[in-house]
Amino acid sequence: MKDMAESVVPPQPRDYAGFNWTGFVTLYAKEVSRFRKVWMQTLAAPVVTTLLYMMVFVVAVRGAAPPIHGTPFSEFVAPGLIMMAILNNAFANSSSSLLQAKMMGLTPDFLTPPLSALEQVMAFALGAATRGVVVGAVTAITIAFLPFTNLGVDHLWAVVYFSVGASLILGFVGIVTGLWSEKFDHLSAITNFLIMPMTFLSGTFYLVDRLPEPFRTASHFNPFFYLIDGFRYGFIGHSDGNLMAGVIMVAVLNIVLFLGCWRMFVVGWRLKT
Repeated sequence: MKDMAESVVPPQPRDYAGFNWTGFVTLYAKEVSRFRKVWMQTLAAPVVTTLLYMMVFVVAVRGAAPPIHGTPFSEFVAPGLIMMAILNNAFANSSSSLLQAKMMGLTPDFLTPPLSALEQVMAFALGAATRGVVVGAVTAITIAFLPFTNLGVDHLWAVVYFSVGASLILGFVGIVTGLWSEKFDHLSAITNFLIMPMTFLSGTFYLVDRLPEPFRTASHFNPFFYLIDGFRYGFIGHSDGNLMAGVIMVAVLNIVLFLGCWRMFVVGWRLKT
């Protein structure tokens, strides 16, 4: 009996050498399923909101707004509205997911499995980016069918780079906000007093060079300005700011925000308390 007891090997935890692709894909799929199951709220609603903006800012001033750099006003505004939908939805996905998990006591669902901080951050960020890109694509297709808008793509690389980069940036910002927030009032405060003002004051509906000082200079310190300007460049072929500065800013912000989110998950900030 003693020999038999000594020969019994106790169960060992499963060893995930390297990147845990199974866990990462599972958590990512969960994030995508969150917004896919309520597509009327997460996909259809942003499209309707964008169309209402188009009706107000394009149809209402049709004929009164002159072309901007030779581009009809409707084609100038459309990329900004698409990017605005991308930013808002990418932020909402990761921030609401983490806040709901904290409030409902579901953080062990992704803290207990053998998932590293890298795998968790990438799953939440890519889930947010997926929602942002999908909403942007659906919105762009819908706007393209409007009779008063001739939406074309001039530089595809800029459309892809800035849409994906912006989605990841707001996904990371949403992660930070979701970890920091303790209730939905905190989440709403960030949305209403930070995300929305920065979006509307970034040249979505106008050229920032037409603003009086000091607002003109201040607008060039708004990162959302470069996201919208670079994205718009992909459609109309004209940039209102420094395009290369925007390209570099997107890369730097993604790296810095990723490292910050990764560190928060490593120490379990507001997750393990």
